[in-house]
Amino acid sequence: MDRRDFLKSALLSGGAILLNDWKEAFARGTRDPQVGKVWQGWKEGEFQIHFIYTGVGESLFLIFPDGTTMLLDCGDFDAAARGDKAVPILPNPSRHAGEWIARYVTRVNPAITDVDYMLLSHYHSDHGGSDDFYTEKHIRDGEEYPLSGFSLAAEMLRFSKAIDRSYPDTDDAHKYAGDDCVNQMRRFYRYMEKHRGLVIEKCRLGASDQIVQLKHPDKYPDFSVRNICGNGCIADENGHITDLYAARHALGKTTKNENAMSLGQIFTYGPFKFFTAGDFSHRFTDPDGTPRFIEDDLASVCPAVQVAKVNHHGHHSMSPKLASALRPRVWVSCVWDQLHNLPDSMSIIADRANYPGERLICPTMMPAERRAKDGNADWMKDVAKESYDGGHVVVNVEKGGRRYSVTYLTAQDESMTVKSVLHFNSKKL
Repeated sequence: MDRRDFLKSALLSGGAILLNDWKEAFARGTRDPQVGKVWQGWKEGEFQIHFIYTGVGESLFLIFPDGTTMLLDCGDFDAAARGDKAVPILPNPSRHAGEWIARYVTRVNPAITDVDYMLLSHYHSDHGGSDDFYTEKHIRDGEEYPLSGFSLAAEMLRFSKAIDRSYPDTDDAHKYAGDDCVNQMRRFYRYMEKHRGLVIEKCRLGASDQIVQLKHPDKYPDFSVRNICGNGCIADENGHITDLYAARHALGKTTKNENAMSLGQIFTYGPFKFFTAGDFSHRFTDPDGTPRFIEDDLASVCPAVQVAKVNHHGHHSMSPKLASALRPRVWVSCVWDQLHNLPDSMSIIADRANYPGERLICPTMMPAERRAKDGNADWMKDVAKESYDGGHVVVNVEKGGRRYSVTYLTAQDESMTVKSVLHFNSKKL
């Protein structure tokens, strides 16, 4: 580690080390005592965000301060068919992603198999599963549906409530997405409603009272979740909703882009904020000829945050306006393909002209092929080296939200071994 790297590490650790004392601090080293040990888990009062790596799709597991839980997306499809564009499937290809995800959840979930919320950000197989991946069919209680993504995870997990962008109107999703995920989720939802009592709600855009703490909300009143985007619309803090496609809809045109329908939220815990919005991205031309970048529109309703998930896996996503509005210290990117974290997206989130200060980019995987291709790029200096062989990324926000840490856990096996830990203050740069 050279002086520049150390100064960056000191800044990322929340300024706990005074920069004028960097020589003495460097001599002491910066290794966290948890490195090499088994992940300690969740404690009441903490807000945790687990970015689960499988090499197949996207999945986040969240634990609210009172122990309420949510599985946000559960991607599953034939990623190996991507050929030379595939990334390593971890821990190994012996199980499908939905099962690996469920097994991970049972290791970190305070309620083991009970999950309060499941949320599908949008109808793409890398977020929800697919009905054309498996040849075998699953019949349960007289109902037939494939085991993929959420439905496979539900073999181990018990979900209480689902948040969806359009259900029961899945015909709306057919306008923008292929049949594979739409058919899969429709069959699964119907089975779960009928036989397991799953409650399914359409996302209420702008609401802060739909996704809530269910166990001890009075103990942590400074925690909230606000729905900021969905179905091609955005909502500001006052609940005012803007349809980004209104002019096109007036002409009878559809977006033909399911990514633009993604649900997004701002999670707040005291001074800490987290942004996630599925694959929210689309560029098109309004009927009057004006270019429209919907991430620019999203920027108008987003506050500054400490941690942000990169939209659409860093695949031709993230506008400078959105990066500047969010201006996080930590970016996390969910990876299942060599075409993720592309230079155009990474250059935007790393560009100090968009917002100043040090930052850390945490992909769940930065494979060797991409490192060889982009190794000399300036933005690579901000990429966590722990991503080189893949890993689960865990954001742990301490009680009250004033401090948080970013931990890489090994994804090579299920040992939950800690690879690295960095500590941060929640105040902005």
